[in-house]
Amino acid sequence: MRTGRIIFLNGTSSSGKSSIARELLDILDDGVFSHLAVDSFISMRSRRELEAEELDAALRRTRMGFHRSIAAMAEVGNDIVIDHVLSEPWRLLDCLTVLPPEDVLFVGVRCPLDELSRRELVRGDRPPGLAAHQYDLVHAHGDYDMECDTGAASPRECARRIMELLAHRPSPTAFTRLRQRYLTDGQEPSTAKRSLLG
Repeated sequence: MRTGRIIFLNGTSSSGKSSIARELLDILDDGVFSHLAVDSFISMRSRRELEAEELDAALRRTRMGFHRSIAAMAEVGNDIVIDHVLSEPWRLLDCLTVLPPEDVLFVGVRCPLDELSRRELVRGDRPPGLAAHQYDLVHAHGDYDMECDTGAASPRECARRIMELLAHRPSPTAFTRLRQRYLTDGQEPSTAKRSLLG
């Protein structure tokens, strides 16, 4: 059984990841793809109020579970489109640890900051300034298989470009290069995190 392909969309809140994912599910015709979104996993938790420290710990566990769910789905042959916000270095390091690097097509989803701010206001379901806070953090690692600018291209156009690249995935992939850079043999996770932060 082959392992599943993983299209990994990373970008700030409101950058257009979910819209691209929906378009990909509509146009990809060489397999059965599922869309897994980190926001969907986070929304599954109970609604009771938590102290800040307890909430942070719960969200970290949820994101770690999300990463391992992606790996498990791919391991049994499922093709997956995921959208994520890698706004903390540990999130990328954890993904690099658990996901098969040659099966990941890593896509940076960018958008101009003024447009992100406009989208946040229109959506009304995100704290104002969230995308601005994440803006430099999510792309700090600086390596993708491809990037899309949703301020210049529609979600459908971005999806078509991703589909074309999926048929001719680069080797080595960005995930392979990032693993080699940050997770060398014997390197402590804290050292890798410092390296990722620059």
